[in-house]
Amino acid sequence: MDAQEPPLPALRIAIVPGVTPGKWVRRWEERVPDVPLTVSACEEAEQAAVLWDGRADLSFVRLPVDREGLSVIPLYTEVPVVVAPKDHDIELYDNDVPLAELDGQNFLDPVEMGGAKSGVEVVASGAGLMILPMSVARLHNRKDVVYKPLSGAPETQIGVAWITDKTNETIEEFIGIVRGRTANSSRQPSAQQEAGQKDAKAGRKPAGGSAGKAGQGTQAKGGQTAGKAKGGSGKGGAGKSGFTKGRQTKGGPAKGGKPRGKGGR
Repeated sequence: MDAQEPPLPALRIAIVPGVTPGKWVRRWEERVPDVPLTVSACEEAEQAAVLWDGRADLSFVRLPVDREGLSVIPLYTEVPVVVAPKDHDIELYDNDVPLAELDGQNFLDPVEMGGAKSGVEVVASGAGLMILPMSVARLHNRKDVVYKPLSGAPETQIGVAWITDKTNETIEEFIGIVRGRTANSSRQPSAQQEAGQKDAKAGRKPAGGSAGKAGQGTQAKGGQTAGKAKGGSGKGGAGKSGFTKGRQTKGGPAKGGKPRGKGGR
Protein backbone atom coordinates (compact mmCIF):
# COMPACT_ATOMS: atom_id res chain seq x y z
CA MET A 1 0.00 0.00 0.00
CA ASP A 2 1.52 3.28 -1.11
CA ALA A 3 0.03 5.62 1.49
CA GLN A 4 -0.80 3.70 4.61
CA GLU A 5 -2.29 5.26 7.71
CA PRO A 6 -0.02 5.47 10.79
CA PRO A 7 -0.42 2.85 13.55
CA LEU A 8 -3.12 3.38 16.18
CA PRO A 9 -2.36 4.06 19.87
CA ALA A 10 -5.27 1.72 20.74
CA LEU A 11 -7.57 -0.64 18.86
CA ARG A 12 -11.37 -0.50 19.16
CA ILE A 13 -13.45 -3.47 18.08
CA ALA A 14 -17.24 -3.75 17.75
CA ILE A 15 -19.07 -7.08 17.79
CA VAL A 16 -22.61 -8.05 16.86
CA PRO A 17 -24.60 -10.32 19.21
CA GLY A 18 -23.38 -13.90 19.23
CA VAL A 19 -19.73 -13.17 18.41
CA THR A 20 -17.20 -14.23 21.05
CA PRO A 21 -13.77 -12.75 20.23
CA GLY A 22 -12.12 -13.93 23.44
CA LYS A 23 -9.39 -16.08 21.86
CA TRP A 24 -8.34 -13.28 19.49
CA VAL A 25 -8.31 -10.71 22.29
CA ARG A 26 -6.08 -12.99 24.40
CA ARG A 27 -3.62 -13.48 21.55
CA TRP A 28 -3.53 -9.74 20.96
CA GLU A 29 -2.74 -9.07 24.61
CA GLU A 30 0.05 -11.64 24.49
CA ARG A 31 1.63 -10.34 21.29
CA VAL A 32 0.93 -6.60 21.43
CA PRO A 33 0.65 -5.73 25.13
CA ASP A 34 1.59 -2.09 24.55
CA VAL A 35 -1.47 -1.38 22.37
CA PRO A 36 -4.73 -1.49 24.39
CA LEU A 37 -7.69 -3.26 22.82
CA THR A 38 -11.31 -2.50 23.71
CA VAL A 39 -14.40 -4.47 22.69
CA SER A 40 -17.91 -3.02 22.55
CA ALA A 41 -21.23 -4.57 21.53
CA CYS A 42 -23.41 -3.21 18.76
CA GLU A 43 -26.64 -4.26 17.07
CA GLU A 44 -26.64 -5.66 13.55
CA ALA A 45 -28.39 -2.52 12.31
CA GLU A 46 -25.30 -0.46 13.19
CA GLN A 47 -22.54 -2.99 12.50
CA ALA A 48 -21.14 -0.89 9.64
CA ALA A 49 -22.18 2.50 11.02
CA VAL A 50 -19.81 2.10 13.99
CA LEU A 51 -16.94 2.14 11.50
CA TRP A 52 -18.07 5.16 9.53
CA ASP A 53 -18.88 7.30 12.56
CA GLY A 54 -15.55 6.48 14.21
CA ARG A 55 -16.76 4.42 17.15
CA ALA A 56 -14.73 1.38 16.08
CA ASP A 57 -11.69 0.54 13.98
CA LEU A 58 -12.86 -2.98 13.16
CA SER A 59 -16.28 -4.58 13.35
CA PHE A 60 -17.27 -8.23 13.53
CA VAL A 61 -20.31 -8.23 11.27
CA ARG A 62 -23.04 -10.67 10.33
CA LEU A 63 -23.05 -10.89 6.55
CA PRO A 64 -24.23 -9.62 4.20
CA VAL A 65 -23.11 -6.03 4.70
CA ASP A 66 -22.74 -3.11 2.28
CA ARG A 67 -19.09 -3.48 1.21
CA GLU A 68 -18.73 -0.09 -0.43
CA GLY A 69 -15.50 1.39 0.95
CA LEU A 70 -14.96 -1.57 3.29
CA SER A 71 -12.55 -4.47 3.42
CA VAL A 72 -14.42 -7.59 4.56
CA ILE A 73 -13.00 -11.01 5.42
CA PRO A 74 -15.53 -13.84 5.92
CA LEU A 75 -14.57 -15.95 8.94
CA TYR A 76 -17.09 -18.70 9.70
CA THR A 77 -20.69 -19.81 9.22
CA GLU A 78 -23.32 -20.11 11.93
CA VAL A 79 -25.79 -22.95 12.48
CA PRO A 80 -29.44 -21.82 12.18
CA VAL A 81 -31.87 -22.87 14.91
CA VAL A 82 -35.59 -22.54 15.43
CA VAL A 83 -36.72 -21.02 18.72
CA ALA A 84 -40.13 -22.05 20.09
CA PRO A 85 -42.07 -21.76 23.35
CA LYS A 86 -41.51 -24.48 25.92
CA ASP A 87 -43.37 -27.75 25.28
CA HIS A 88 -43.60 -27.09 21.54
CA ASP A 89 -43.53 -30.12 19.23
CA ILE A 90 -39.94 -29.39 18.16
CA GLU A 91 -38.88 -30.86 21.53
CA LEU A 92 -39.80 -34.28 20.13
CA TYR A 93 -36.91 -34.13 17.64
CA ASP A 94 -33.65 -35.67 18.80
CA ASN A 95 -31.58 -33.98 16.13
CA ASP A 96 -32.21 -31.31 13.49
CA VAL A 97 -35.72 -30.12 12.76
CA PRO A 98 -36.44 -30.10 9.00
CA LEU A 99 -37.67 -26.70 7.90
CA ALA A 100 -40.33 -28.39 5.77
CA GLU A 101 -41.85 -29.89 8.91
CA LEU A 102 -42.64 -26.39 10.18
CA ASP A 103 -44.72 -25.40 7.17
CA GLY A 104 -47.72 -23.37 8.28
CA GLN A 105 -46.09 -22.13 11.51
CA ASN A 106 -46.05 -18.42 12.28
CA PHE A 107 -42.47 -17.18 11.99
CA LEU A 108 -41.52 -13.91 13.63
CA ASP A 109 -38.97 -11.48 12.17
CA PRO A 110 -36.32 -10.45 14.75
CA VAL A 111 -35.97 -7.03 13.11
CA GLU A 112 -39.70 -6.35 13.33
CA MET A 113 -39.62 -7.52 16.96
CA GLY A 114 -36.98 -4.90 17.82
CA GLY A 115 -34.10 -7.36 17.93
CA ALA A 116 -33.43 -10.95 18.88
CA LYS A 117 -33.74 -10.42 22.63
CA SER A 118 -37.22 -8.91 22.52
CA GLY A 119 -38.13 -11.38 19.77
CA VAL A 120 -37.35 -14.34 22.02
CA GLU A 121 -39.60 -12.80 24.66
CA VAL A 122 -42.43 -12.71 22.12
CA VAL A 123 -41.73 -16.36 21.21
CA ALA A 124 -42.01 -17.28 24.90
CA SER A 125 -45.50 -15.82 24.92
CA GLY A 126 -46.57 -18.36 22.29
CA ALA A 127 -47.02 -15.84 19.46
CA GLY A 128 -44.84 -17.77 17.01
CA LEU A 129 -41.44 -19.23 16.18
CA MET A 130 -38.20 -17.51 15.28
CA ILE A 131 -35.13 -18.55 13.29
CA LEU A 132 -31.84 -17.32 14.73
CA PRO A 133 -28.15 -18.20 14.57
CA MET A 134 -27.37 -20.68 17.33
CA SER A 135 -24.95 -18.27 18.99
CA VAL A 136 -27.68 -15.63 19.28
CA ALA A 137 -30.25 -18.14 20.55
CA ARG A 138 -27.81 -19.20 23.26
CA LEU A 139 -27.15 -15.59 24.18
CA HIS A 140 -30.85 -14.87 24.74
CA ASN A 141 -31.94 -18.30 25.95
CA ARG A 142 -34.71 -18.48 28.57
CA LYS A 143 -36.27 -21.23 30.63
CA ASP A 144 -39.62 -20.76 28.87
CA VAL A 145 -38.28 -21.35 25.33
CA VAL A 146 -36.53 -24.17 23.52
CA TYR A 147 -34.39 -24.17 20.40
CA LYS A 148 -33.27 -26.88 17.99
CA PRO A 149 -30.91 -26.92 14.99
CA LEU A 150 -32.85 -26.31 11.79
CA SER A 151 -32.00 -28.14 8.56
CA GLY A 152 -32.91 -26.68 5.19
CA ALA A 153 -32.58 -23.08 6.36
CA PRO A 154 -29.89 -20.68 5.06
CA GLU A 155 -26.78 -20.35 7.19
CA THR A 156 -25.51 -16.99 8.31
CA GLN A 157 -21.87 -15.93 8.19
CA ILE A 158 -19.64 -13.84 10.42
CA GLY A 159 -16.89 -11.65 9.02
CA VAL A 160 -14.60 -8.85 10.12
CA ALA A 161 -14.74 -5.47 8.39
CA TRP A 162 -12.86 -2.19 8.41
CA ILE A 163 -12.64 0.94 6.28
CA THR A 164 -10.20 0.21 3.46
CA ASP A 165 -8.68 3.71 3.38
CA LYS A 166 -7.91 3.49 7.11
CA THR A 167 -5.86 0.31 6.88
CA ASN A 168 -2.72 0.53 9.02
CA GLU A 169 -0.26 -1.78 10.75
CA THR A 170 -2.36 -2.02 13.90
CA ILE A 171 -5.34 -3.30 11.93
CA GLU A 172 -3.12 -5.60 9.86
CA GLU A 173 -1.69 -7.09 13.04
CA PHE A 174 -5.15 -7.94 14.37
CA ILE A 175 -6.30 -9.32 11.01
CA GLY A 176 -3.26 -11.59 11.02
CA ILE A 177 -4.25 -12.90 14.45
CA VAL A 178 -7.82 -13.52 13.34
CA ARG A 179 -6.53 -15.38 10.28
CA GLY A 180 -4.40 -17.63 12.45
CA ARG A 181 -0.95 -16.35 11.59
CA THR A 182 1.72 -17.18 14.12
CA ALA A 183 3.60 -14.54 16.07
CA ASN A 184 6.69 -15.20 13.94
CA SER A 185 4.91 -14.96 10.60
CA SER A 186 6.82 -12.69 8.22
CA ARG A 187 3.50 -11.09 7.29
CA GLN A 188 2.89 -9.80 10.82
CA PRO A 189 4.05 -6.15 11.32
CA SER A 190 5.23 -6.95 14.86
CA ALA A 191 7.43 -9.78 13.57
CA GLN A 192 8.89 -7.49 10.91
CA GLN A 193 9.62 -4.93 13.61
CA GLU A 194 11.38 -7.45 15.82
CA ALA A 195 13.49 -8.72 12.94
CA GLY A 196 14.52 -5.18 12.02
CA GLN A 197 15.46 -4.36 15.62
CA LYS A 198 17.59 -7.50 15.92
CA ASP A 199 19.43 -6.68 12.71
CA ALA A 200 20.04 -3.11 13.85
CA LYS A 201 21.28 -4.23 17.29
CA ALA A 202 23.65 -6.75 15.76
CA GLY A 203 24.89 -4.14 13.29
CA ARG A 204 24.26 -6.40 10.34
CA LYS A 205 22.35 -6.16 7.14
CA PRO A 206 19.36 -8.40 6.38
CA ALA A 207 20.04 -11.75 4.77
CA GLY A 208 20.98 -11.43 1.15
CA GLY A 209 22.94 -8.20 1.55
CA SER A 210 25.91 -9.54 3.50
CA ALA A 211 28.16 -10.29 0.57
CA GLY A 212 29.87 -6.87 0.88
CA LYS A 213 33.50 -7.11 1.94
CA ALA A 214 33.36 -10.84 2.16
CA GLY A 215 33.17 -10.83 -1.61
CA GLN A 216 36.61 -9.22 -2.01
CA GLY A 217 39.37 -11.53 -3.12
CA THR A 218 37.00 -14.45 -3.63
CA GLN A 219 37.80 -16.24 -6.85
CA ALA A 220 34.71 -16.98 -8.92
CA LYS A 221 34.59 -20.10 -11.06
CA GLY A 222 35.07 -18.08 -14.21
CA GLY A 223 38.49 -16.88 -13.09
CA GLN A 224 37.46 -13.37 -12.19
CA THR A 225 37.72 -11.91 -8.75
CA ALA A 226 34.37 -10.95 -7.29
CA GLY A 227 34.56 -7.42 -5.94
CA LYS A 228 32.28 -5.79 -3.45
CA ALA A 229 28.78 -7.13 -4.02
CA LYS A 230 26.35 -4.48 -5.03
CA GLY A 231 22.75 -4.52 -3.89
CA GLY A 232 23.30 -4.84 -0.15
CA SER A 233 20.32 -4.22 1.97
CA GLY A 234 19.26 -1.01 0.27
CA LYS A 235 17.14 1.52 2.05
CA GLY A 236 14.80 0.43 4.79
CA GLY A 237 16.73 -2.71 5.78
CA ALA A 238 17.32 -2.87 9.50
CA GLY A 239 16.47 -0.18 11.95
CA LYS A 240 13.24 1.78 12.10
CA SER A 241 10.22 -0.42 12.25
CA GLY A 242 6.90 0.18 10.58
CA PHE A 243 4.76 -1.07 13.47
CA THR A 244 5.78 1.60 15.96
CA LYS A 245 7.13 4.30 13.69
CA GLY A 246 4.43 4.45 11.07
CA ARG A 247 4.65 2.95 7.61
CA GLN A 248 5.91 -0.54 7.21
CA THR A 249 9.35 -0.58 5.61
CA LYS A 250 10.06 -2.91 2.78
CA GLY A 251 13.35 -4.34 3.93
CA GLY A 252 15.03 -7.55 2.95
CA PRO A 253 17.59 -8.28 0.27
CA ALA A 254 17.73 -6.28 -2.89
CA LYS A 255 18.17 -8.09 -6.14
CA GLY A 256 21.74 -8.97 -6.83
CA GLY A 257 22.71 -9.21 -3.16
CA LYS A 258 25.20 -12.04 -3.76
CA PRO A 259 28.28 -12.12 -6.02
CA ARG A 260 27.46 -13.63 -9.37
CA GLY A 261 28.55 -17.15 -9.91
CA LYS A 262 30.14 -18.34 -13.11
CA GLY A 263 32.45 -15.61 -14.22
CA GLY A 264 30.39 -12.48 -13.49
CA ARG A 265 28.74 -11.58 -16.73
